Amino acid sequence: MTVGVLAVGLLAAGIGSMQVLRTMLHSNVDSSVLQLTGTDVYETLYDVVEDDASGAVSLQTKTPEPRTDYVVAIYDTDGTLQAIAGGDQDAADEPVVPTSLTVEDAFLSQGHPFTITAPGGSGYRAAVSTIQVDGSSSSTLYAQLVAQPLTDVDSFMTTYIGVFTTMTILTIIVGALGTRWLITLAFRRLTQVEDVATAIADGDFSQRATDIEPRTEVGRLKIAINTMLDRVDESFSERDATVEKMRRFIGDASHELRTPLVSVRGYAELYRMGAMQTPEDTARAMERIEKEAKRMSSLVEDLLSLARLDERRQLEIVDVDLRNIARDAALDLRAADPSRQVAVNDTTFEALTGPITIGSDPARAAAQLPPAPEQPAAPPAAAPTTGLLGVLGVGARGARRRKPAAPAIDFSRPAPGKPVDVPPIVRGAEEPIQQVVANLLGNARRYSEAGAPIEIEVGVDVARQMGWIAVVDHGEGIPAEIREKIFERFWRADTSRTRETGGSGLGLAIVASIVDRLHGAVSVFETPGGGSTFQVAFPLADAG
Repeated sequence: MTVGVLAVGLLAAGIGSMQVLRTMLHSNVDSSVLQLTGTDVYETLYDVVEDDASGAVSLQTKTPEPRTDYVVAIYDTDGTLQAIAGGDQDAADEPVVPTSLTVEDAFLSQGHPFTITAPGGSGYRAAVSTIQVDGSSSSTLYAQLVAQPLTDVDSFMTTYIGVFTTMTILTIIVGALGTRWLITLAFRRLTQVEDVATAIADGDFSQRATDIEPRTEVGRLKIAINTMLDRVDESFSERDATVEKMRRFIGDASHELRTPLVSVRGYAELYRMGAMQTPEDTARAMERIEKEAKRMSSLVEDLLSLARLDERRQLEIVDVDLRNIARDAALDLRAADPSRQVAVNDTTFEALTGPITIGSDPARAAAQLPPAPEQPAAPPAAAPTTGLLGVLGVGARGARRRKPAAPAIDFSRPAPGKPVDVPPIVRGAEEPIQQVVANLLGNARRYSEAGAPIEIEVGVDVARQMGWIAVVDHGEGIPAEIREKIFERFWRADTSRTRETGGSGLGLAIVASIVDRLHGAVSVFETPGGGSTFQVAFPLADAG
């Protein structure tokens, strides 16, 4: 189709240009002929002969006859053709001139070129005029016809037609080859799109179109296909993640619920078989059944919490004061374990050490707790640091000493003149952060001796624009090689301790999931003197 349009266009251009060119060349010949008729051009070909007796003047062809590119015919006063001369002396190319031309007709027709032909078929452009031939004693009017051949015009037009035809053919050939090449190139790019689509149909969703040129239609098609494939791939990834989460939840639940169910069933079968002979045996069995039921209930609650976190539900993000979180957690811990010493340390106040005051609203400050029993004094503690996330190793806690025991938690306001440089107010969700701290405190209680002190610290890392809260225990500690694994679901360093501690193996996994949802960070390192320190950090409220 493209080649056909190109051929028609070239043909129309050739015909139009030939007509214009022929008209222009004829116009040039006409101008030349008219210029010749306005002069005494006859003198080039004729001699003036005067009769001595009568004084009559006549024209006679010169001998030898000159060769010219024009022909001149002379008509006498009565219109009779007297002579014709000029041209290339070839009779076949000599034009056929009118046999008669009067002076009056010549006068009336001068300035109007016309066409005459030769016996051989060649054409001439001719024009007429009157001439006055002067003798010694008289002058005579003659009619003159000047004709100029169109041989050069015809030759030029023939050459032009040949050259134009040749160039047209070459142009059509080149156009056809170029069109074929462009179409092949375009379809080759479409072939790549076809290959990508075929691979996708075969299940390979990693394929993408390459060599993208956004300025072309094929390039924009590739961009659209790649965008569509990215969305499809993302949808499949989300589906696979959902399926994997469901499988993991079911697998974890079935595995972890099996142990307490087996225990409950075992004690029930023993009771049914009459193996419990004394009231003490029955009481012991009921106690074990109750413990396993509580463990199973706790496990189900943790599994449901993880399932809700996996659903990625929208959280209500607000400003959360970590000092209030620490204070409430300390109150809850003292209520659950009155014999345990609890210290709350706010490192954001300047030049304050040891158990310090935390600002709170009057309602919370009015909470009265029973005094804790006296405990042996622990080793003294060092002044807290203000940067946390940048120094998470043991070196950052190398100067820590165990803080002296306090009989109760003091929640009065800080002394005047000790302002907070950067308050530990973070962007997060209050209830999930409370759950994080509660899980860490439960972990600290579970893996430290009864009555061992637990410290809760809050602070900020100004350099990283993070606020943090830490739970410090003085238990057995966590080896460095397993600190990355403890946040995995159902992972325990010693599975035999599950029943002893009552842990489900999900508490720290819940902590990691919540911290990840809130764009925070969780770290664990050794407490100087023994024990573990868990730190969680969240973006400061004024960081943005």
